[in-house]
Amino acid sequence: MAYTPGTPVLEDIDLDIAPGEFVTIVGASGSGKSTLLSLVAGLTKPTKGRIALDGRTVGGPGPDRGMAFQSPSLYPWRTVAQNVAFGLETRGFSRQARKERVAWLLDEVGLTEHAGKLPGSLSGGQQQRVSIARALARSPKVLLLDEPFGALDVQTKEDMQLFIRQVWRDLGTTVVMVTHDVEEAVFLGRRVLVLASDPGRVARDLRVEPLGEGLEVKRSAEFLAVRAQVEDLVRREHRAHLAAAHA
Repeated sequence: MAYTPGTPVLEDIDLDIAPGEFVTIVGASGSGKSTLLSLVAGLTKPTKGRIALDGRTVGGPGPDRGMAFQSPSLYPWRTVAQNVAFGLETRGFSRQARKERVAWLLDEVGLTEHAGKLPGSLSGGQQQRVSIARALARSPKVLLLDEPFGALDVQTKEDMQLFIRQVWRDLGTTVVMVTHDVEEAVFLGRRVLVLASDPGRVARDLRVEPLGEGLEVKRSAEFLAVRAQVEDLVRREHRAHLAAAHA
């Protein structure tokens, strides 16, 4: 993948993600994390190679992939329920089918009582829940998350980490998530990809065994060891990037 001829952003990316996996992606700035997610979403076309979902080449955005970003990007004039229903309105769902689907999703994300409110009356965490519910509205096979909790305070971020993990378990949807937070990557991911820079490529592909259920696992020796391993990898790749830039 290259934006400027001869200057690849991503190179030699060869990934096979199984249905139902939760994959997190970390790496230094400029390693191509968001570009990789954009390719999977179909928002960007690869200059070489192909992206495939269930054997079919991804040629653009589609209902089999839902995406949520760091900014919720909700329509401020539409209610919470109307925001979640937006994608269904353009896909031929009946009014009753939309109503039932939205009601189920709002219950899943814990926002039933806020269905008739406008986004501006919600907290940042609640707005992000609406954004994720909207991304899930069309029952995508893959949920793509680009730094979805990056702008939240620590407590809200941890609440959202527990929330998205529960959604993943409830729905069985494949999740691919970009984050700058190594702790978050290790806590959520069952597989952590560490990207190197110039060009972006997979430096390490780590399998993470479930270490516990609650946030207290972050204080366990096993968790801290995995976190340190990933942090060392990211730090090492960042140093290599700086050394190459000044060579």
